[in-house]
Amino acid sequence: MEAKLNAKNLEISTKISVEICNLLRYKNAEKAKQILERVIEKKQPVPYKRYKRNIPHRRGKIMSGRYPIKASKIILKLLNSVIANAQNKGLSSNLYISHISAHKASSQFHFSRHRGRKMKRTHLNIIVKESKLKKESKPKEIKK
Repeated sequence: MEAKLNAKNLEISTKISVEICNLLRYKNAEKAKQILERVIEKKQPVPYKRYKRNIPHRRGKIMSGRYPIKASKIILKLLNSVIANAQNKGLSSNLYISHISAHKASSQFHFSRHRGRKMKRTHLNIIVKESKLKKESKPKEIKK
């Protein structure tokens, strides 16, 4: 069982979304929500591993990173939505993000005098599954 979410034409940068998706992939859903909330509060940076040109270093074990607040708010809202979809389907609250990816959408021209500029658009896919907990095995009784 899984719950899916396909978001089309989000008004966020594709490159920033790719970095956030790489941070959240295969994480527990509740932990991913906490990470995004910490990014919005500027307490935890998002590590930039692919698109890192001219990006400064951050304190700690991270090399280069930033605090993408706008994209984090939108992805947090979508993550809450897919968790609600999963609970509506009857899945337990023990969920993990099995797939999250960002893709470039069609770019739209700005209105008015900014004729040459285009808006950044992104498609986002999220799939959440139940995590399988290991059952505690009972010690076998020794027959006498």
